Amino acid sequence: MAEQTTQQMVVGASPQRTWEVLTDIERYPTWATDLKEVHVDSRDEEGRPLEVTFRAAAMGRSTTYRLRYDYTKAPEVLAWKLVEGDITRKLDGVYELTPVEGDPDKTLVTYHLEVDLVMPLPAFVKRRAEARIVSTALRSLRDHLER
Repeated sequence: MAEQTTQQMVVGASPQRTWEVLTDIERYPTWATDLKEVHVDSRDEEGRPLEVTFRAAAMGRSTTYRLRYDYTKAPEVLAWKLVEGDITRKLDGVYELTPVEGDPDKTLVTYHLEVDLVMPLPAFVKRRAEARIVSTALRSLRDHLER
């Protein structure tokens, strides 16, 4: 069964700048610490990454997965769904970007993630791993934007 987690963080960048960084998927390995490789397999009619293959560090090993991005609610929402993965059955997520009222140079980033692994693990271990993925991603994003 898939586990879900949601976390929020205010970052010191405008929603537009945050969107630009989040959709520059090919550069993720320069700031997202667990990502080792990113390959854009296809692009949409606007040239944005549509299907992307990732290689990442996970639970002491390397994992590979392919995501399909959805820009339907751009630039407020960047969503994705797992196409295939070697240790995941589900790795679906959403970044929601909300302007911080009164401060155009800040964005509230909400990250939703739903994960289901191929291998059975106790629920508390899956929840802890999910929370780590989300918090690490948000911290890495914030640190990159605020550099």
